[in-house]
Amino acid sequence: MSEYSVKLTKLVDEFSLEGIVVPDNINDIVVTRSDVSRPGLPLCGYFEYFEGGRIQIMGRMEISFIESLSPEKRIEALSNFLSKGVVCVVVTAGLDVCEDLVDLCKEYNTPLYRTTNDTSNFTAALIASLNIHLAERITLHGVLIEVYGEGILLLGDSGMGKSETAIELVKRGHRLIADDSVDIKRVSAKTLVGSAPEIIRHYVEMRGIGIVDIRRIFGMGAIKLSEKIDLIINIEDWEKGKVYERLGLVDTYTDILGIKIPSITVPVTPGRNLAVIIEIAAMNNRQKRMGYNTAEEFNKKLISMYEESES
Repeated sequence: MSEYSVKLTKLVDEFSLEGIVVPDNINDIVVTRSDVSRPGLPLCGYFEYFEGGRIQIMGRMEISFIESLSPEKRIEALSNFLSKGVVCVVVTAGLDVCEDLVDLCKEYNTPLYRTTNDTSNFTAALIASLNIHLAERITLHGVLIEVYGEGILLLGDSGMGKSETAIELVKRGHRLIADDSVDIKRVSAKTLVGSAPEIIRHYVEMRGIGIVDIRRIFGMGAIKLSEKIDLIINIEDWEKGKVYERLGLVDTYTDILGIKIPSITVPVTPGRNLAVIIEIAAMNNRQKRMGYNTAEEFNKKLISMYEESES
């Protein structure tokens, strides 16, 4: 079971669900499972592996099945089902809800909602939403900015110029997601999404000036609420004698929440234009994801020239 939860009322508002049975304790009900269930077998009396913490979705098949039962069998099937501690029932496709289901939901204090969306689309959208709300998460000190459509996470010690670089990138037409503190969620087996804590959203701290509101200074086009993380750039002081990557043939990754994200290290010295470097890094990373690796192509040319000179 997930250690995170989301209030049922938040999902109700998000999907504009019609309340048919809304218990008095609705504000206290939370959802802790990102998987949902269609209770076909439970309505037939099979409860092995059944978990009431999942949102239960009833479509045309389930509704037509319970309506096909005799009144006695219908009440027995629904009572057995709802007695298992069901967190919520949602009827899809705007279907009519039988009175027995309404009465028993009231009896078992089970929320009952309805949506006009069809079962497949609603289920997919609900699971996607729950995956975000209940995702494993971590908060890192850094800056997240969208550059040419790439989510770039800047990491480094305080005073390295991350915030100033972010503002320079915003001036160049890119978008800020988070400064100083980045909330990162694992929304799938391959994807990390970053956002800013609500209290500091759209703000940037600049030493000597103070807090700057990026949205008010640069406009709505300069900010974004969240972005997937495509590349991590570690910013550090130039260390004399340390060997830094020159060709880009060696791919390095940073593991966050079990997902490996491509990463590079950029040494800082007076006069280096970090904004330009990050723009180039973003475009280069995008090229790699599209199947073109400049370093490998350059290396092939070197090998070809060497082989020709030897022959």
